[in-house]
Amino acid sequence: MNERDFKDNLYKEFTRIGKCLSSPKRLEILEILTQGPKSVEALSKITSMSIANVSQHLQTLHHAKLVVFKKRGNFVIYELADPAVLHFLDSLYRLSEKQLFEVQHIKNKFLDQLSDIEEISLEELLSRREAGEVTLIDVRPKDEFEAAHIPGAISIPIEELAEQLDSLPVKSKIVAYCRGPYCLMSVKAIELLKSRGLDAARFSMRVQDWNTIITKPTGEKEVIG
Repeated sequence: MNERDFKDNLYKEFTRIGKCLSSPKRLEILEILTQGPKSVEALSKITSMSIANVSQHLQTLHHAKLVVFKKRGNFVIYELADPAVLHFLDSLYRLSEKQLFEVQHIKNKFLDQLSDIEEISLEELLSRREAGEVTLIDVRPKDEFEAAHIPGAISIPIEELAEQLDSLPVKSKIVAYCRGPYCLMSVKAIELLKSRGLDAARFSMRVQDWNTIITKPTGEKEVIG
């Protein structure tokens, strides 16, 4: 193999992942799988796609070696093939927000509608959590909470929140989080909590980001789950 063939073959292989990620729906599927393994049926429900379409997208992702699957009874369960896929997605999001005006425009236009939604910073959450001044709730589905969650968080899936409002302390600030900055479950949670007169704020960091950033004084990562 000469130098030209080497480069041509190498960059051709690199484009497999680029072509695979040209679909918005495949990106959404990967983002959902950052929260833990999901069945084809669950992904179909979350993405509002037919099972056939989801299966086709998953086959493309599997061909590019971005996801793997296993059978559990009558269900096929998919998950990310490697933690590097999560890091790649993070890099893609950061680059897109930095370089593409349209991304910032879409994000800011949506957030402008949420002017009454308070965002709590990592520093404030840590401080108020240490002082026992916040109740942290995870509004993702229970299977995602069981896969990984922020220590001390309470699992209250968004569809169960209205029924469990009475169990929340009225004198504590309620902080809700979900799948990250592009997830709207926590936004819906804050809107509901505030409509019932509760002091509530949104924490937009993902569980995986918390695991990366939060460390113990010894430098050992704080365990999630």
